[in-house]
Amino acid sequence: MHRLLCFILLSVVVFASSAGADEVYMKNGDRFSGQIVKMTDGKLVLKSDAAGNVTLPLAEILGLSSTGPLEIHLKDGAVLNQSVQVSEPGQFTIVGGPTLRAQAFRLEDLVSINPPPKPKPKWTGNLSAGITATSGNTSTEAINASFSAARRSEKDRTTVSADYGKGKQEDPDTGTENTTEDWWRAKGQYDYFFSPKFFGFINGSYEKDAVADLDRRVVVGGGGGYQWLESERTKFSTSLGLASLYEKFDGATDSNSELSLQAGYNLDHQLSKNVKFIHDLTYFPALDKFSDYYLTTTAELRASVTETIFANFKTIFNYDASPALGRSSTDVKYILGVGMTF
Repeated sequence: MHRLLCFILLSVVVFASSAGADEVYMKNGDRFSGQIVKMTDGKLVLKSDAAGNVTLPLAEILGLSSTGPLEIHLKDGAVLNQSVQVSEPGQFTIVGGPTLRAQAFRLEDLVSINPPPKPKPKWTGNLSAGITATSGNTSTEAINASFSAARRSEKDRTTVSADYGKGKQEDPDTGTENTTEDWWRAKGQYDYFFSPKFFGFINGSYEKDAVADLDRRVVVGGGGGYQWLESERTKFSTSLGLASLYEKFDGATDSNSELSLQAGYNLDHQLSKNVKFIHDLTYFPALDKFSDYYLTTTAELRASVTETIFANFKTIFNYDASPALGRSSTDVKYILGVGMTF
């Protein structure tokens, strides 16, 4: 009670003698006068005429006041644009609001004061390619390319990607060229975040593979997901929903079209300063027959050579329980390349 009375008396004296200046009162008894510039990451910056910018930990602040409105962000998501006055220790009261009754808040509920404007969302991504060729007893040529890009804002996220591979081998006895691979795929997904963790999504993909006699595979779906981690080092999310899966094989008179469950995850993890591991998996079991399913997964190791140049090794694994007649259910593709980020 004695501490509270001293605090209130000090506040009255300070207001009477320091009109026109913002005030910050510390738990150790110190007082700082000047202009409150901002508060982010638990640290308040006060500009004073005598000492310039002074950084004060929020955990050590007992009270604060301002002569003008501040942009105050609270943990519950509320944003206030009003002046503040000292209240009880560890609290502040807003003034100049639409109601006559003052509202008190705890200092520990502060997220930021006058935060800098958030950067505008922009597209980031990478492009990589690889070439393999042999001559002599064996004559082969193979090329591959991969592209991915993403745009993340506070409320949504858009991701797109594409992969391509083509290769041929010449028979040394007959000179006949045989196609060893001829495929491409493209994918896209849009996520809308209802909260910092939970999001709804719609996605789609298109794929062709001449060697597997796959004329086209089209998947369109949607559902919900959860962002378990989203930091500079690790991003991990899971998703669950429904999808319409359509397949048409070369030489087949009929096509496959079915409604499927889709369940999957995405992982992006920085193993070290220069090495990143990227992995995703999506499982599509038919709702009327779970043993009839399509599964696709990609794993990639990416090693930075410079700030924008990297080398990568990617594996794409597909399993189709109902492949084209005479073809294997399993397809594995290995891609070694060099790329750049943007």
